[in-house]
Amino acid sequence: MAPHESDAATVVNMPVSVMILTKNEEQNLPGCLDALSFSDDVTVFDSLSTDGTLDVAERYGARVVQRPFDNWSSHQNWGLANIPFKHKWVLYVDADERVTPELARGVAKSLSHPGDNVAFRIQRRDFFMGRWLKHVQTSPYYMRLFRPEKMRYERLVNPVSIPDGPVGETPGFLDHYPFSKGVGHWFERHNSYSAFEAQQIVENRKSNVPFSLSKALVCKDFNERRFHQKELFYRLPGRPFIKFWLLYGVKGGFLDGQAGLTYSILQSIYEYMIIVKTRELELKDRGIEL
Repeated sequence: MAPHESDAATVVNMPVSVMILTKNEEQNLPGCLDALSFSDDVTVFDSLSTDGTLDVAERYGARVVQRPFDNWSSHQNWGLANIPFKHKWVLYVDADERVTPELARGVAKSLSHPGDNVAFRIQRRDFFMGRWLKHVQTSPYYMRLFRPEKMRYERLVNPVSIPDGPVGETPGFLDHYPFSKGVGHWFERHNSYSAFEAQQIVENRKSNVPFSLSKALVCKDFNERRFHQKELFYRLPGRPFIKFWLLYGVKGGFLDGQAGLTYSILQSIYEYMIIVKTRELELKDRGIEL
């Protein structure tokens, strides 16, 4: 686990609402909520959990809003449009993420002088095998603090954040523990993710979504650059091997030790799952069984 201050939030009564997406997060939710004491408006946006998630939310005094999950962008867009947030600004976190005291102070600073910004990027740290994946992590910045009426999402999975206005940057870290439920759960989750990714690839190819190499390489907007980088990556042969060497070699995953090596291998397996499922969908469209 990351070095963490026990009192997590060092500011209180911050004018920010919090939205937490959950599905069977009885294990992770208490730690997440413990780090959010600075907000008096926390919503657990739940996808029909069957464990004790709702009991945990009730114990902490969080509002619960439930909706069957369809896909990531649709679900998140619905939440922003329909949850009655108390405050003008919303901080979005997942149950396996922790707001550090530094980030809580950074959010308070950003909201005290937001300027023309409608959203703020937050740096996230992924942890695995007891260490921060400092080098191998793919995308360390995410738009998680925003005005809900100025934000929307696109893509079925790993959604792209589309802000309607300028974006700033908030200091501090959002700590993420994607393996908190074990490697087996990680595989189950990424089995679902890979199905959505394959569906997204097939839909993009059918609709001839425009792709720009220049935007993939030099676009200043992180989310737009990420979209075009994904489209570029999907056009490359041998993607699982390329992804492994990008993460382990180019990005320096080897500097993260055994955790970096294992994570790079897992990501290459995930990439191969996407390839196989994409082929399956394309064959089915042609009336051919896999």
